[in-house]
Amino acid sequence: MNNHKLVFGLVLTISIFLSACSGAQSIKQSEVPTAVMKAFQEKFSQAKSVAWEKESETELEAEFKLNGDEMSANFAQDGTWLETESEIKQKDLPEAVKSTLKREFADYEVEECEKVATPEQAEAYELELEKGENTIEVVMDKNGTVLKQEIAEEDGR
Repeated sequence: MNNHKLVFGLVLTISIFLSACSGAQSIKQSEVPTAVMKAFQEKFSQAKSVAWEKESETELEAEFKLNGDEMSANFAQDGTWLETESEIKQKDLPEAVKSTLKREFADYEVEECEKVATPEQAEAYELELEKGENTIEVVMDKNGTVLKQEIAEEDGR
């Protein structure tokens, strides 16, 4: 019985620590600047279950569901849309992206796949790949070209 309490306490402590380390802070919808709220509603008028976080002093993120998909969108304080991410399954990646994965990252296991859109890149794919203790984040365009590759942060991103 005491072991269960100890394990629960450890899990709770780790969860609180990880939340504190992520840097994002949950905020109420009433705290979201009017310009951001207006831009969000224009772009995602059908969004459901919206939760807001303050990512930094200059950026806010909305996590929501749209047509059954889990998504997030980031906005600058002035309402400028910065990025949208939606989780997808590995099998739904474009064939060119799958081909690059097999060719250049054969030793890695795909942990997460997200479809990403930014003002600069209408369609890209962000992948979290693991090999042993190493985790990397790779961004590819729809043609399978690697746009960015970096060691993933420790906060679970």
